Amino acid sequence: MRSSRWLVWNCISLTLDLSTSLVTTAPARRTHQSTSRIFQRAMSSSGSGGGDNKKHIVVDPFCFRQFSEHKEASQSYKGTVFGDVSVSEMEDIVNSFYQGDESKLVNGYAPFCKHLFIENKGISESAKVNVLEITPDNEHLLRTEYQARNDKELPVLVRYFPESVKEKLELPTAKYLDFILYSREQIQKENAAQGDDEDSAETAPWGIVSIKAQDTATENPMTPITAMRNALGKEEGGSGVPLNREEYIAAVKYWSGHATIA
Repeated sequence: MRSSRWLVWNCISLTLDLSTSLVTTAPARRTHQSTSRIFQRAMSSSGSGGGDNKKHIVVDPFCFRQFSEHKEASQSYKGTVFGDVSVSEMEDIVNSFYQGDESKLVNGYAPFCKHLFIENKGISESAKVNVLEITPDNEHLLRTEYQARNDKELPVLVRYFPESVKEKLELPTAKYLDFILYSREQIQKENAAQGDDEDSAETAPWGIVSIKAQDTATENPMTPITAMRNALGKEEGGSGVPLNREEYIAAVKYWSGHATIA
């Protein structure tokens, strides 16, 4: 068996080669800082233990709209878009943190839904907190619009602060990222209901369907309209989970005084 020192040295050499390639051939948006961050992540992963490279968690295509590398989808998305980390890099970060340890998963609104909270240290500077408290000073800025997250969903009425608010406020970088995971079985059920078999070859047990940038390692209440969409069923873009009246009322209480920046 080769020594651990030999393995670490080869990992460093491979990472340095990758860093050099990125600096010389990558698009201009790649900075020295982002290349250095990739190096740090690779080194962190090399010391995480275990030789299983199988991914337990992948970014579901539904969540591609949150990454600027998917230009068309991200340009129309009204939420957090990651411009300094790619889909592949994010998967590496999440899997390095998770490592198949189910105790790190937090129960979501249904058995097929879990949350994975990761401290946003060195992951993304573009992940800004995007929920504001509604006050007398900003309520006149609120907008409403019928939105569908894709062309197969039924549009629903949403309320939000426009992105122009960001020009007036210096929004802080989020302290945590809330990765919302759906089980592979649930993703396949929802895709089948909408006639989409895009992930039919994917075998990772969990798919990231949304990433929330926030300041706490706890789940924010689901917006009431999202709960209603879910109750409509898979054919209309929901999950098919019935409304929970107590959770719905709690969500109304929270979102009556808050709105997202979109």
